[in-house]
Amino acid sequence: MIIKLKKDGQEADRLILFDFFKKNKIPFHYLSSEQIVITPRHTEIELVQDFSAVDSYIAIPTNYKLASKLYKNKTVVSVNGTEIGGGLFNVMAGPCSVEHEEQIFSTAEFLASKGVKFIRGGAYKPRTSPYSFSGLGVDGLKLLRKAADQYGLNVVTEILDLNVLDEVMNYSDVLQVGSRNMHNFYLLRELGKVRKPVLLKRGFQAKVVEWLLSAEYLLSGGNSEVILCERGIRSFDPLSRNVLDLGVVPLIKELSHLPVIIDPSHGTGASSRVIPASMAAAAIGADGILVEVHPNPAQALSDGDQAISFIQFDELLNNTQLLLNALGKHTDTQTSALKTPRL
Repeated sequence: MIIKLKKDGQEADRLILFDFFKKNKIPFHYLSSEQIVITPRHTEIELVQDFSAVDSYIAIPTNYKLASKLYKNKTVVSVNGTEIGGGLFNVMAGPCSVEHEEQIFSTAEFLASKGVKFIRGGAYKPRTSPYSFSGLGVDGLKLLRKAADQYGLNVVTEILDLNVLDEVMNYSDVLQVGSRNMHNFYLLRELGKVRKPVLLKRGFQAKVVEWLLSAEYLLSGGNSEVILCERGIRSFDPLSRNVLDLGVVPLIKELSHLPVIIDPSHGTGASSRVIPASMAAAAIGADGILVEVHPNPAQALSDGDQAISFIQFDELLNNTQLLLNALGKHTDTQTSALKTPRL
């Protein structure tokens, strides 16, 4: 149950309600920023409705209450004026890892010339092997921020651990939680306290309800700016890196108010399949894509097999825009002329 409190209510009235929960051993969570109380039980509705602090209440039968569509119909996340979940198909693109200045600046210049508003890139990379390139760290963040500022882009980068939260916060516009960290509930609790959008990737073995409950950790901390990202789930088939679960998009739209985007790069694991997967994401109603683009994929220090070239990215934009136009929709790259670079 979600109980909405009166905005002009008295503190004494709230404490009386909280005392009722405590005496009856009913778990509850008070979210002061939203002036709501969340409790997993809703059998006491008739008792709660008469408290002076209560304005209204919603009985939500799922464990993910704040992420549920019963609580809210739609969330639109705004990143420096660019909306995600507002009806446009957002394109977030860039290399898997920031490697050096020339690489990230040439990518930023190219993306800006296409009207793209988000550059993604990893400075801290979780790698399966300890001997693989794991990013440039804070130097990579600085390069990413500098390139983004010069070409008027927003930065999407992964937060790998709380030890680097302050660094990532300083240089990013959207904090990405990777697949491996979807179940890192301590990290999610802390990110619930920050006031920057969080892009939450689905764990590669996670059920949809588990994914939404991870989002609930963020929402229950007070961070309402959550974007879900389907990046493929693990399969028994070695010919595909992952199975891209496109059917999860309409499912999420039925269950939740949160925007959901697709990662066609991790979802397919091969550059040759990224364009058709991106078109499928647009056709099925996703709010955007997070795609890996590299000036020279053959020389990429990580995920080169699934990164697309600038020429392929041009084809991706053209194909998805044609498809979206036929559906009466548009990408965010079509909504404005090339931004004036930030000085």
